[in-house]
Amino acid sequence: MNQDTIEKTEFIKIIEELKTLTMSPFGKKKVEELKPSTNLRVVQMRLAETEEARRLLDGNLHVPFMGLTNIDYLTEQVSKGFVLNPEELVQYADFLRSCRLIKDFFKKHQAYVSNLSAYSTTLGTFPEVEDEINKMIQRSQVSADYHRELRRIRKKIQETESEIEKTLQKFLRNPNHSKKIQEFIVVKKQERFTIPIKASYKNQLNGSIVEESKRGTTAFIEPSMVAKLNDKLFDLKVAESAEVYQILAGLTGMIAEHLSAIKENIEIIGEFDVIFARAKYSRQIQGITPKLNQESKIVLCEAEHPLLTDPVPLTLAVGKDFRGLTITGPNAGGKTIVLKTVALLTLQTMTGLQIKAKSGTEIAIFDQIFVDIGDHQSIENALSTFSGHMKKLAMIAHETKGNSLLLLDEIGSGTDPKEGAALAIAMMEDFYSKGSILIATTHYGEIKRFSELHPDFETAAMSFDSETLAPKYQLQMGEVGTSNAFWIAEKMHLPSKVIKKAQKYEQSGAYDLEKKIFSRKNKSNETLQNTKKSFFHKGDKIYSSQHKTHGLVFEDDQISETIIVSINKELLTVSRQRVTLTMVREALYPAGYDYDSLFDDYQERKLMKDLLRGAKKAHNILDKQAQERKNKRS
Repeated sequence: MNQDTIEKTEFIKIIEELKTLTMSPFGKKKVEELKPSTNLRVVQMRLAETEEARRLLDGNLHVPFMGLTNIDYLTEQVSKGFVLNPEELVQYADFLRSCRLIKDFFKKHQAYVSNLSAYSTTLGTFPEVEDEINKMIQRSQVSADYHRELRRIRKKIQETESEIEKTLQKFLRNPNHSKKIQEFIVVKKQERFTIPIKASYKNQLNGSIVEESKRGTTAFIEPSMVAKLNDKLFDLKVAESAEVYQILAGLTGMIAEHLSAIKENIEIIGEFDVIFARAKYSRQIQGITPKLNQESKIVLCEAEHPLLTDPVPLTLAVGKDFRGLTITGPNAGGKTIVLKTVALLTLQTMTGLQIKAKSGTEIAIFDQIFVDIGDHQSIENALSTFSGHMKKLAMIAHETKGNSLLLLDEIGSGTDPKEGAALAIAMMEDFYSKGSILIATTHYGEIKRFSELHPDFETAAMSFDSETLAPKYQLQMGEVGTSNAFWIAEKMHLPSKVIKKAQKYEQSGAYDLEKKIFSRKNKSNETLQNTKKSFFHKGDKIYSSQHKTHGLVFEDDQISETIIVSINKELLTVSRQRVTLTMVREALYPAGYDYDSLFDDYQERKLMKDLLRGAKKAHNILDKQAQERKNKRS
């Protein structure tokens, strides 16, 4: 599958979520290697596996996975010839026991999960290795219960330690030593039993100094009467270590004898780990298994984008009655979300994941999925947005074949609208002629018209509230949307005369081509006192003789005899003759200042910014306001 498609659609986030649901390092590695399959039978099998695992999870039947955390590392150690320590051998025994229990579990539920049960039959069982480890290792130590020589050595160790203890206790009770002893205890230092003696007497006793305290106040003396016993004990400890090592080596060797078959078990358990991660994910989203086809047909019934917290369900059909779909509507209306939803649900299905949708949903298994989403501008490569799009589309044009899904955002944008639309239509025809399924978004009227005229193309639009023109993020099949540019311009306080003129030009195309003569007046931008001005700019400070106070200019259409000014936060219409400019706006505010903000309160400006970036909360506010207006009228 095309890696760019994986990245642009953010499918990698779903893979990362799957990794968190695995139980083993090798399961995580397998998830990283998991790719959408273009083979229908493989996808069918993956979904069947996911369904069966989900059935077990929903029925609170727990597969006995144990000892998975470290098993791949321990197996690698055995492969390299290292001897495992007691704790590691216990972990290995847990894994071998888990393999046996998993095999028994699936055998018991064979009728319930036939595919998973079939996989488990290939699991090897190693009861002799498992039993031997559990017998020889107890409480994370090598047990002497079943080993005569080790039992004999440990008995000798106990006897020798007891004899040393008795001898040293006798030394401690000797009244001739009492003033020389720092503490009346036996201390083990460097595997030797010693007595803590005051440093000033360390050379007055018959024995060896084993160690001295950091401050030099105490010397740990091994009395000569226990020196031979300590030597004997040391030899016994060496013998014990050698015997323990032999036992550990023998147990590790038993594992090594079956290592090839155990590695196969690890591979199978790793597959189970991935399957159950898919099932956990599907349970999290309460997904369904869609119907599959190889006829390039996609039918989505209230399907949801898997990465959004509160997605609007999408209903869409393409590939049955028509092979091309053109989606229109304004920016921030949800067109790109539609493309990503279609791509993600298709990729999820081809990976073996269930999807969040209603019954009746159908997903096609494509050979290729290409997306062109986002701004491809690159300063490093001297690419404009249009050049970036063309580079991507050229690659798609060369690589795409039949049974491909193409998802193209704002096709032909970024250049002259006429040329861009012509190029877009030609590309759409080329993709269509190759047998591809095409879903494209656009603002261009010519592309909309092409889709309306072509018998194998359909149009769709993102719905808007009829009163507030707020986006609902719902796709309406068979409709043609508009960009609502005039509505947005009005909300951004573009002068009303400009908007009216634009609406007139849109309908008639009869432009005002009259040549005008302009004279340039050389006036300073400093404060002007008692000077009349033929027209004003938004934000200029004026004095209204009618109201005998100062105010700010809100709007001057430069034609009528009146202007609109803001006085005491109220918009008033005032005769031009009764207004005097006291200070131009450039002298009042810094360069680049947003003069519109002088007349909007903070909440209204924030609401407009949120609307323009498509925030759902802002549109909900508009919906509520529209409903309140309806209630007042009724």
